[in-house]
Amino acid sequence: GHEHGPVVGISLPLPVPLMFYQLFFKFNFSLSRYQRGALLTITSGPGFHLMLPFITTYKSVQTTIQTDEVKNVPCGTSGGVMIYFDRIEVVNYLVPSAVFDIVKNFTADYDKALIFNKVHHELNQFCSVHSLQEVYIGLFDQIDENLKLTLQTDLTSMALGSSYRYSAVRVTKPNIPESIRRNYELMESEKTKLLISQQTQKVVEKEAETERLKALIEAEKVAQVSEIKFGQKVMEKETEKKISEIEDGAYLARQKAKADAEFYTALKVAEANKLKLTPEYLLLMKYKAIATNSKIYFGNEIPHMFVDSGSAESSVKASAAMDILGEQMMDRD
Repeated sequence: GHEHGPVVGISLPLPVPLMFYQLFFKFNFSLSRYQRGALLTITSGPGFHLMLPFITTYKSVQTTIQTDEVKNVPCGTSGGVMIYFDRIEVVNYLVPSAVFDIVKNFTADYDKALIFNKVHHELNQFCSVHSLQEVYIGLFDQIDENLKLTLQTDLTSMALGSSYRYSAVRVTKPNIPESIRRNYELMESEKTKLLISQQTQKVVEKEAETERLKALIEAEKVAQVSEIKFGQKVMEKETEKKISEIEDGAYLARQKAKADAEFYTALKVAEANKLKLTPEYLLLMKYKAIATNSKIYFGNEIPHMFVDSGSAESSVKASAAMDILGEQMMDRD
């Protein structure tokens, strides 16, 4: 915008041709000069400048960051409720090199067109398509950013985006009718109670969930311990089974070895006995068995009772055997 900064007028004793010039000193402003009412293309920055009184005039234009305040902006919502924004602050900055173009297109009071009128228009556009609930509560936190974006977009569409910039927009809470405000306060109070109730319920649910998780963890712990103990018992039984199998295997091996040895011994005895089973040996054993008899029969026919009459050789062998047996019996006596 434009603000009149400190201006210092100095009168100097000058030659007659220059007596009508005055010296001006400006801080943080650019000067837009007018000669006979026409805007000059040359602008002056801060410093000392000379002008011709009554012929050359000027407008001071601030070229540092400034804040313009738009006050008491009326706004009608989509529901027909009229509300008022007490104050809207727009932080803006004009590039010094663009002073001539801005003043030429919008005059030195450019902030009226680019800020005040724009803010009124855009804010009413926003309110007209939103309800009181949205403007006052639901979307209020987005108004400032949306307003800044809309203003900057308009500047860009006019090819002024690099010449004039909006740094920030701050919007105060709008004033609403008293009856509606009381309803909102009551609604906020009820909402607060509801939130407290919901939070309390969440706390109770959280505590119950914590207890449930604790019980679940404890049950899992018990189950894991039982599983470990069961696993230990299974391992013990498997170990005992393996030991028993090893012992049974060893016993079976011993018994098999013993049976094999006995079988081998019996086999060898049988083979030895088989070798002994000659007719002579059998006859000898036969006579030995007779010799053990406690009854002895004497008579002329007794020697012939074991004699095979069909073979003379057998009779001879039987006679010899009887002789041997008789000798053994005599020796025994």
